[in-house]
Amino acid sequence: MTNSIALALALIVVGFFVLDAAVLHWNLPLLVGRQMLSLIEWVSFWR
Repeated sequence: MTNSIALALALIVVGFFVLDAAVLHWNLPLLVGRQMLSLIEWVSFWR
């Protein structure tokens, strides 16, 4: 992955979070946090 691709992906993700906060109100940071917690618990089960 080149730096320009990584920067573009990061800008898309940040832009989507800003769009969510300003317009959509889907509470994406909370949703992502909960899904990350579920993933961590699932991975720790297999350890």
